Order: sequence, then C-alpha cells, then structure tokens
Amino acid sequence: MEDDIVVCRCEEITMKEIREWIPKGYDTFDELKRLLRVGMGPCQGRGCREIILREISKMTGVPVCDIPSGSIRPPVMPIKSSLTASKGEEYE
Repeated sequence: MEDDIVVCRCEEITMKEIREWIPKGYDTFDELKRLLRVGMGPCQGRGCREIILREISKMTGVPVCDIPSGSIRPPVMPIKSSLTASKGEEYE
C-alpha cells in the first residue's frame, strides 16, 4: 500500500504516518489510537482497524491474532431518564 493512502478517513491519517510510528514502539492499535487518533472518528475504527493491524503485523512480524485489537467505545451522549421513560414524546 502506498504511503500517501489515507487509512483512517475519519481522522485523515495516512499509511506513512502509521509506518513512521510503528518502529518507534507504537505497535498496538490502542497506542496508535492514543497517538494519532485513528479509530476515534464516527466509524470507531470499523474502516481502518483491520488495515492498521495488518500493517503492524507486517512491520513487526507478530501475527495479527496476537496483536491487541483495541477496544471500541462508541461515542456516548447523556440523555435525561425522563426522555427515555416518555419514549421521546416531549420532543415531538
């Protein structure tokens, strides 16, 4: 895959950026997530996680199944319990 390919479309992170950090010891999805914000956009890594895990595997020699894939934490927005109890009728 070419360096200029955008791997994480949500955060606009290229393969070059991923490849720069893996040799520096950032060799898990969560470490790259904390550093570059990959997987933190609206798709929560559904579009980039597997590509990044394969690249980590390729560069480190560790099988993909042995690389921690990170945790998915969907964005959460607090809502009033009265809204769920009324099934949203107060907003209609």
